[in-house]
Amino acid sequence: MTRKLVLILAVAILASLFFHAQIFSALGSYLVHQDQPKHADLALVLAGDATGNRIIRAAELVRQGYVPKVVVSGPSGQYGLYECDLAIPFAVRAGYPESYFIHFEHDAHSTQEEAANAVAELKRLGTRHVLLVTSDYHTRRAGRILRAAAPDVEFTVVAAPDLYFSAGGWWHNREGRKTFLVEWEKTVANWFGM
Repeated sequence: MTRKLVLILAVAILASLFFHAQIFSALGSYLVHQDQPKHADLALVLAGDATGNRIIRAAELVRQGYVPKVVVSGPSGQYGLYECDLAIPFAVRAGYPESYFIHFEHDAHSTQEEAANAVAELKRLGTRHVLLVTSDYHTRRAGRILRAAAPDVEFTVVAAPDLYFSAGGWWHNREGRKTFLVEWEKTVANWFGM
């Protein structure tokens, strides 16, 4: 029995050495689950992106005619400001009109809490179909959480690129590895309802 276990372990180690890139790519790809953009009532850009890629992607959706406006989720806690109060001026400096955006201030500190707040706001606005914009690594989990929070609202998940994470190469840089590990931790926790 011990000899068989050692052999299985040795084969597993050799396989991981030869196929680590494929295994790592598959694990990274699992986190990314996006849809093609289509016309919707509004876009919702989730908080948590300090680079501005999410809001720029959402602004492009307005410019391309997919949605008339973007609800910009903005939790508190950024030097006494709401994240949307930082994100919207960033997008304006990048050339997008402020009229594209709707400030949505709240005090959520997780995607689960953010979803509860966002669903209430989307329903208040009479929204039936939303383009949900978030970072590519966050698309699968965010889509699952928002769809569970509002089964009567259609969510089309649109990915914004991340500076450090790519499904096929996240392990090549420190920030990509951190993003991968944290997102997988949150994904597994979400499977268990945490």
